[in-house]
Amino acid sequence: MAENAVILNNVTAHYGTTQVLHGLNLSVGEGELVSLLGSSGCGKTTTLRLLAGFLQPTGGSISVAGRDVTGLPPHKRDAGIVFQNYALFPHLSVAENVGFGLKQRKVATAERERRVADMLARVGLTGFADRLPAALSGGQRQRVAVARALAIDPPLLMFDEPLSNLDAKLRVDMRVEIRELQKANNRTAIYVTHDQEEAFSISDRVAIMNAGNIVQLDTPEVLYTRPVNAFVARFVGFDNLIAMRVIRRDSAKVTAALENGGEIVLDEALTGTLPERFTIGARPEGLTLTDAGSANAIAGTTHMRSYLGRAYQYKIETSAGVLIANGPLQNPIDAGQNVGLAFDFAHCCILEDAGETP
Repeated sequence: MAENAVILNNVTAHYGTTQVLHGLNLSVGEGELVSLLGSSGCGKTTTLRLLAGFLQPTGGSISVAGRDVTGLPPHKRDAGIVFQNYALFPHLSVAENVGFGLKQRKVATAERERRVADMLARVGLTGFADRLPAALSGGQRQRVAVARALAIDPPLLMFDEPLSNLDAKLRVDMRVEIRELQKANNRTAIYVTHDQEEAFSISDRVAIMNAGNIVQLDTPEVLYTRPVNAFVARFVGFDNLIAMRVIRRDSAKVTAALENGGEIVLDEALTGTLPERFTIGARPEGLTLTDAGSANAIAGTTHMRSYLGRAYQYKIETSAGVLIANGPLQNPIDAGQNVGLAFDFAHCCILEDAGETP
């Protein structure tokens, strides 16, 4: 990884007497885009506010591009920020909005106009320079906000849920544009979102946050397949957490018992060096509906069926609790039917420490 461009070292933060960050540590490489992902109240927006200088930490230090910025006000941090609500000046033209930061920095008029024109070309808004924000679509306004942030040539670019006000199709288009602009300009970026698909599609790495801490920081591929505990597993779609204990080891195979009865032979690719007690995380597509009484399957009774478009999803009562499984659109199963649930281990993970559930 490239040299670290952003370092948060043991950062704590409070709102009044309430502590919201608990010794947070984060390093972001130069030119890397890292997303902060989590539910409301997890601390992701607070972390961004600390980086921007809108909030001061109560402990720890913050470094950007090799400079300690811990106590600096926002206007001295030289960071570009794209806000959720765009934060464009309604009375200024597109060109004036994009050039606002340059004007504040007393960049000469000719150079400012050149850089504004260049930024508008990069975001596909050449010809829109004289328009007011009210005459633009949501996507166009968001591109103006990105151009304004990039125009000052900042060492750090920050995005605070920038796509949440756009419709679904435009969100997909804009996240691709943001990623391309970030890469083309080789800018280090911090991206805050609560949308997992958005974070995974746009990021080099993703930090999943909970209760003021980073629970796991990894590439999207690692997070999706190898969560570190039950909180992350549930967050990335392993809806079924099934407690088990080893009862027999035969060469590469392991036979395990559910805590409340039933035995399963595990796929050798999953076993590794299993502890005596562990948890299997299974996505809904990781449990395959089979006939009642099938070997190597969990017995259960269908409770509820939902239509997802691509499949039916079932809630099934078992000795391991209520499990969620997807089934094909052909031959849907009614409530109250006895079924078996076999594991599709390609969509499962092993959690040696189940950890905290959300």
